Amino acid sequence: MLEIERKFLVTSDSYKKEAFKNNRIVQGFLNTNPERTVRVRIKGDQGFITVKGISNEAGTIRKEWEKEITLEDAEMLLELCEEGVIDKMRYEVNAGNHIFEIDEFFGKNLGLVVAEIELSEENETFLKPSWLGEEVTGQVKYYNSQLSKNPYQLWKK
Repeated sequence: MLEIERKFLVTSDSYKKEAFKNNRIVQGFLNTNPERTVRVRIKGDQGFITVKGISNEAGTIRKEWEKEITLEDAEMLLELCEEGVIDKMRYEVNAGNHIFEIDEFFGKNLGLVVAEIELSEENETFLKPSWLGEEVTGQVKYYNSQLSKNPYQLWKK
């Protein structure tokens, strides 16, 4: 399956009032090689394993494969992950015909808030909420796999 996605910084917390759903997410990476990232995630009481391929030059398109696994398997696999677990709250917000997923990070990534939108085609138009800031699509440092190795709070140093 192809994932077509754009990523933005968030300028205020007004998205929280617009959210129709939120979930705590804890995730780790079995492999952070950009050509084939392997992620283990616990979202609420569900476990998932995901493999993502390398992005196109613009950073908008890449292959993605995901399967639900048991919570117990996800907890066990998290123990095998590379150092740097990601902890975040994900908010989902309707905007026109799309849903933005806004991730508010904790731990060593505290202070970072990023919004993502999945599209059906690379140049698809979409409604941009007032809290949507600078686009960071394709900037590798904002990939969760990279945030696990080089956390946001270290960028300022």
